[in-house]
Amino acid sequence: MRIFGKVRHRPSASWRQATDRAFTLIGDGRYEDAGALLTKAADLEPWLSESWFNLALLHKFRHDWEQARAAGLRAVALLDKESGAPDWWNVGIAATALQDWPLARRAWQAYGLKVPGVPSRSAGGNPAAAGGAPVGMDLGSAAVRLSPEGEAEVVWGRRLDPARIEVLSIPLPSSGRRWGEVVLHDGVPNGERTTSAGPSYPVFDEIELWAPSPVPTWVVLLEAATEADRDALEKLAADAGFAAEDWSSSVRLLCRSCSEGRMPSAEGEGEHLDPHDHSEPGHPGPLGHRTAGELWSPERECGIAAPAGLVRGLLDGWVADSPDTRAWRDLEEVC
Repeated sequence: MRIFGKVRHRPSASWRQATDRAFTLIGDGRYEDAGALLTKAADLEPWLSESWFNLALLHKFRHDWEQARAAGLRAVALLDKESGAPDWWNVGIAATALQDWPLARRAWQAYGLKVPGVPSRSAGGNPAAAGGAPVGMDLGSAAVRLSPEGEAEVVWGRRLDPARIEVLSIPLPSSGRRWGEVVLHDGVPNGERTTSAGPSYPVFDEIELWAPSPVPTWVVLLEAATEADRDALEKLAADAGFAAEDWSSSVRLLCRSCSEGRMPSAEGEGEHLDPHDHSEPGHPGPLGHRTAGELWSPERECGIAAPAGLVRGLLDGWVADSPDTRAWRDLEEVC
């Protein structure tokens, strides 16, 4: 097969050695050394799409999105098949990171996904009408692992497109993330959460923060006589356009192998140590797991996502609705 006048052939032994060594170095976090080897491999076999795919992958690991886009485009230009190649997925992630929406649309379509509402490029020169608007696909619920290389925490969110998730849980302060933030995530799920109702949800690994949230995270100790009292605060926060989450019942600790496996999202028995894991969607916001009534403890540690000017009024209003069964103390901003 000829590509740009060159006969396509199997990669040389030198190409394979350089590539294999590069991926060993990537596994050790030695990205600069790996980059030198993968650049050498691309010089040896510039007509091989894998040469540029590997470079694009490395640049993705380094969050060098300009280089990832450039290498990814060289890779897809050399593909044999028309759709479904992972090369296009990497291009889509890089384009999303750079907010290059025309290229992101092209990448998802070339991969084989249906992208709704793709505008015509003849729409009067309007950038948004010409494909410059963000890709919006509303792909439903999923879980995302925040800080996958550190103190990882799996939270629930809403997939905006194939590479972005809006966080709908209230992350623990150790993650450095907030409710309402949008994170860029990798394409291959790394784990799964099943629910008692039957559906299962993929767990994606965060790559980086894509859009920050201005809403701070607070922790507060509640005295809630019943589950209904606790639920009332979550509903009150949701009605105000923000969120409250009873961390005492919505967070469990999992070992890494469990977190990256196929876990029931409402169960967490055994010696689960790390990372944190939020339970299944179900109640107001992304909650589902609840402590059984006979085991209810009135003292609850609760996370609240709300502006500083609103949070105390929200808690006081919650108490005022049932002062005999509700109280709060020790409010602290944590993220």
